[in-house]
Amino acid sequence: MRVDIVRRIDELLEVWSVRSLVYMAEQNCPYEEEFDGNDLAAATHLIARLGKEPVATMRIRWFAAFAKIERVAVRPGHRSGEISAALVKAALEHAARKGYTKVIGHVQKRLLRYWRRAADVRVREGRPEFRFSAYDYVEIEKDLAPRADAIGLDTPAMIVLRPEGAWDRPGVLERSAKRGGSTKGPVR
Repeated sequence: MRVDIVRRIDELLEVWSVRSLVYMAEQNCPYEEEFDGNDLAAATHLIARLGKEPVATMRIRWFAAFAKIERVAVRPGHRSGEISAALVKAALEHAARKGYTKVIGHVQKRLLRYWRRAADVRVREGRPEFRFSAYDYVEIEKDLAPRADAIGLDTPAMIVLRPEGAWDRPGVLERSAKRGGSTKGPVR
């Protein structure tokens, strides 16, 4: 089993397939509620695979003061907890690497015990429970320890230019810089 950051359209289609199976088919969630307009503009998707088979997914959205874990979907037959725990761990590590120190989530109330055990979260104080798509939800939060290697304003430009989550491997633009070529800029 491995967890990857989604970077290609075919991987995003896998994410949407898993979510469709879990939320629309299994939980009878309407299409417009599941595909809410937040998948492309400001989200990172994680996908868990057993071999080549996509079995679970999660979306992380990024806000100024926090990251939000959402749309965790695990296909039936793969819900032992190991796969979702790996997704949560990967998401928390990714958020910390991006410099976030707080993560929140909206979880089905029936799954709160699992989230407390798997991710050591707490229910956000003073936040009311709420309901949508026929499920009761609570808001959870977790503080993350600041990382010395977090991506920030002082991170070298070529590292910031690398693909999401691949900050430790040279990217295509570094290879581009080595190939040389024209020093003339575009004609304006």
